[in-house]
Amino acid sequence: MTLAQGGTIANPALNITIFLVFVVLTLGIVIYVNRRAQRTASDFYTAGGGFSGPQNGTAIAGDYLSAASFLGIAGAIAVNGYDGFLYSVGFLVAWLVALLLVAELLRNTGRFTMGDVLAFRMKQTPIRAAAATSTLVVSFFYLLAQMAGAGGLVSLLLGVTEPIVQDIVIAVVGIVMIAYVLIGGMRGTTWVQMIKAVLLILGTLIMTIWALALFGFNFSGLLQGAVDKGGATGEALLAPGKQYTSKIDFISLGLALVLGTAGLPHVLMRFYTVPTAKEARKSVEWAIWLIGIFYLFTLVIGYAAGALVGPEAIKAAPGKVNSAAPLLANALGGPVLLGIIAAVAFATILAVVAGLTITASASFAHDVYINVIKKGNVQDEQKTEVRVARITTVVIGIVAIVGGILANGQNVAFLVALAFAVAASANLPTILYSLFWKRFNTTGALFSIYGGLASALILIVFSPAVSGKPATASTPSMITGADFAWFPLENPGIVSIPLSFVLGIVGTYVGQSRADGSKYAEMEVRSLTGAGAAKASTH
Repeated sequence: MTLAQGGTIANPALNITIFLVFVVLTLGIVIYVNRRAQRTASDFYTAGGGFSGPQNGTAIAGDYLSAASFLGIAGAIAVNGYDGFLYSVGFLVAWLVALLLVAELLRNTGRFTMGDVLAFRMKQTPIRAAAATSTLVVSFFYLLAQMAGAGGLVSLLLGVTEPIVQDIVIAVVGIVMIAYVLIGGMRGTTWVQMIKAVLLILGTLIMTIWALALFGFNFSGLLQGAVDKGGATGEALLAPGKQYTSKIDFISLGLALVLGTAGLPHVLMRFYTVPTAKEARKSVEWAIWLIGIFYLFTLVIGYAAGALVGPEAIKAAPGKVNSAAPLLANALGGPVLLGIIAAVAFATILAVVAGLTITASASFAHDVYINVIKKGNVQDEQKTEVRVARITTVVIGIVAIVGGILANGQNVAFLVALAFAVAASANLPTILYSLFWKRFNTTGALFSIYGGLASALILIVFSPAVSGKPATASTPSMITGADFAWFPLENPGIVSIPLSFVLGIVGTYVGQSRADGSKYAEMEVRSLTGAGAAKASTH
């Protein structure tokens, strides 16, 4: 393994070249697939629902497998073994919730955003405002994680340690993201996500086969290599408890991961890019297979990084645990393989932030501007909505760049956990109640969304994820010089998710009137049969 002075990986010029080639090619593809103008909101938000199930499933995999999945999980397995792989299990099992509870039903009852579903039989203005608030909060923190991750990758992959240069790279990522969305809308973004998913899976496949070949395709031998390289704590890599000493903390994190996925706005929005509910279900089936295969590769890559690079070398690298996969690539194939993996890592960030940006811009333009501010009274609504969405894209891009620069070097895992916790606490309970509980009303929905959102935010702010743990800890707090962590768990899921369900019930019975029974009956028929799905309600 060849490292430059100071612990950074050599040949940054090669890494930059491969990355630029990827950006140029994908921008060319985005321009090509989007030759016709995007005059309607349907064109811009959902590509007119023109993607097949397999295409959308591949794009979902590209949207879902973020830098945290690729770099973070491989590093967690390399350093913490069994406990690290539990992230993969949680992320994958989450898709069963999405498949069985929300995929087809959302596709049948919504049009562009989560707000369409929640407002179907509720009061439009307050519900759309609440749904948009939750969507923007989740998208913002997810964006921060990806943008901050871009800054961290620079140190490791390009040999850059100066903060100003890292800030420039974060800005470049943001600008390219804005270009993808403005030029291609959902159609272009989907193609970028499909390409990224294929590259990511192929890249991890090559690394998996290569690593296994070094151990005679004997996985037990690879595990033994990781144990030997792990030194005194090597045996702990094969058993639970190395990272999560508190079972309650792990259960809380697991709840957020498993239930949060089905409430992530950028994942939910992908169900509207297919023409039928059958294709929506097929999308999830394809996504489960692709994501499952990828996470099996991360198991091999993680332990291989532990065996060939070693936990101590990984933790000493500029990117710490996030450096495991790139360091393994360098150990296996030298600068060329490293350059390819570096490009895939940046492609991962670009694809995810593009999906998040278009989701956030759609939520603001469709839910807030058109239905809350203007209350549907807009001349040439389709053209106006697309224009507002484009302006919002630029604003969100700028905010993401500034936020990413400010969050550079911060605890990225904290930001991702916050996004999942908010999605699981605020979005999923409200979606399930809206789809399956006839008595559920506007007050219950507002209690559930805002209660889940507030509890998740407050508990994480006062958790060890933000303060209380020293900089020397394996996962230090975001603010290492302070201690105001009165909530003992790093993830609030075990408290905030049940609380949101309870608040939904309380709010429903506190509310003065029942929900419109006829609208629930219409929603039930539509969600189960797809009748009238092409014309989502915007009453």
